[in-house]
Amino acid sequence: QVQLIESGGGLVQDGGSLRLSCTASGRTVSNFVLGWFRQAPGKERDFVAAILYDARTATHADSVKGRFTISRDNAKNTVYLQMNRLKPEDTAVYYCAAKFRGTQEYASWGQGTQVTVSS
Repeated sequence: QVQLIESGGGLVQDGGSLRLSCTASGRTVSNFVLGWFRQAPGKERDFVAAILYDARTATHADSVKGRFTISRDNAKNTVYLQMNRLKPEDTAVYYCAAKFRGTQEYASWGQGTQVTVSS
């Protein structure tokens, strides 16, 4: 069990950048896979990126590959999502999530932070 709080969302113009942060409390995150998901109005929640315990191995959805970069700092219990060259279709609520090592599902979720990209 871990509590997650996202921050860093906001309004940005097409082509701009934002960095999202997610800080965990209750437990250290060294044994958790940490991920980012997003959900636009009327749509399902989609996977964005995830990073493993080693803070090096990461995967990104095809829709954001080359533009977004996930990273983590286990000493700070924090995961980041650097978002560059943002597009209007990136507009969504972004959620941080944690999956304990050895489990299949993400069990802990943050409350979300809004990212809006204007045309």
